Amino acid sequence: MNFQYRPQVLNQLLSHGICPTAQTEPEFVHDFVNDLYRYELRRLRDRQMRGEIHKNVYANYVVELRKKYILMSVPIRFWTLSDDESDNF
Repeated sequence: MNFQYRPQVLNQLLSHGICPTAQTEPEFVHDFVNDLYRYELRRLRDRQMRGEIHKNVYANYVVELRKKYILMSVPIRFWTLSDDESDNF
């Protein structure tokens, strides 16, 4: 099965160094991006625990990281174009 990723989604994925092919399942890509996001969250938490980031600004760092991984808030079904949309694209 081939998947046509939305241009906005591809741009976000490329910002993380991810370039799925038409054969790459969106669920696989989502899991990969989710793993990256969780890894960065753990690194951020570790920095806070070591005292590199003060507790009073930690939430700001988390918000910025969430913005970097905005795709995590987009349901997978919206990552690709439907058959109808693909015909018009």
